[in-house]
Amino acid sequence: MNTGLRIAAFTAALGATFGTAYAVGGGVGEIAPGPSSGAHQEHADASPAERGGGHGQGHGQGHEGGEPARPGGLQISERGYTLDLETPRLTAGESATLRFAIVQDATGRPVTAYDREHEKELHLIVASRDLATFRHLHPTRAADGTWSTPVELPEAGGYRVFADFTPKGGEGLTLGADLAVSGAYEPAAPPAPGTTARVDGYEVGLGGALTPGEDGELTLTVSRNGRPVRDLQPYLGAYGHLVALRSGDLGYLHVHPNGEPGDGRTKPGPTISFTAMAPSPGTYRLFLDFKHRGRVHTAAFTVHVPR
Repeated sequence: MNTGLRIAAFTAALGATFGTAYAVGGGVGEIAPGPSSGAHQEHADASPAERGGGHGQGHGQGHEGGEPARPGGLQISERGYTLDLETPRLTAGESATLRFAIVQDATGRPVTAYDREHEKELHLIVASRDLATFRHLHPTRAADGTWSTPVELPEAGGYRVFADFTPKGGEGLTLGADLAVSGAYEPAAPPAPGTTARVDGYEVGLGGALTPGEDGELTLTVSRNGRPVRDLQPYLGAYGHLVALRSGDLGYLHVHPNGEPGDGRTKPGPTISFTAMAPSPGTYRLFLDFKHRGRVHTAAFTVHVPR
């Protein structure tokens, strides 16, 4: 697991405002393990570990001339592979099956062999263009290479689907495609920047800052009922996973925390640390997935990076 991945450049049309924040809890004291309560659909996480490799930065273009790497998800076809979204339209509020395949351009056939990253062959993100809705999903693959996953999207509008994968023996890649969801649509107003997010009775505090073109540390601290959560559970090989999207882009980056469970130095909370770089000034939306008492929770933050 990498000890620091950067939030690299994001470039493509998002053309929308940010939506409502999700969140998690902060405070003083300690929370002991308790019984599992229900199951969120587990948001999928991420990938390899070394700096410059893995989801996001490692799945974009490499650095040239000191410029940050371009993130993945900006193109439907890249480096000989195409994301074939077989379900390009859904209806808001209705449960449906999202189907897609990763096609190798040279043969025209779906890919059926992948390297596993964080216990999965492929990770799927679905986000609305106003970033009010965020889903991190675990699709399953049929023998013919077709992937599928149940999904229900609450609001109509434009969405982006990101497939994050590594072909067997190849390099990591993130492809993106547009998804239309029919129904009455009204863009969500952007939430104000903040350093605290609340979700499912938890509170998550965000520390540190993003600076254009410079590495910096972000720390996210999880609490519940005013007490630090010190028994976070490993989720696909980590105590927390961070996805970053920038307003005005459909670029995608999946960042990993500094350290991993079982490495002898990383504690199971309350703080999760990431090393990150903002490619430019602007407004960013950060989504943190973490697991506690058998459930996966997602905390969301709006961050403004000044010039």
